[in-house]
Amino acid sequence: MNKAELIEAMAESADISKAAAGRALDGMVDAVTEAMKAGDTLSLVGFGTFSVKERAARDGRNPQTGETIKIKASKIPSFKAGKALKDAIN
Repeated sequence: MNKAELIEAMAESADISKAAAGRALDGMVDAVTEAMKAGDTLSLVGFGTFSVKERAARDGRNPQTGETIKIKASKIPSFKAGKALKDAIN
């Protein structure tokens, strides 16, 4: 499913226009992004939890030359599915 298909499904499910569903989806994505940029955790009970995890600096290897390189520490987005979502899938 791509973004357009998701917007169509949201519009049909909520009985709203596709334009309104698109704005709602964009607003949700923006809110999740802003919360994660601030280092917050966003929990949607039954669906899951969006959070930011720290990845430590580490050594890597350039596959072309075999040379060892340093990979700097970074923050990565993370999602952990909630029980209701897991149950719905299984």
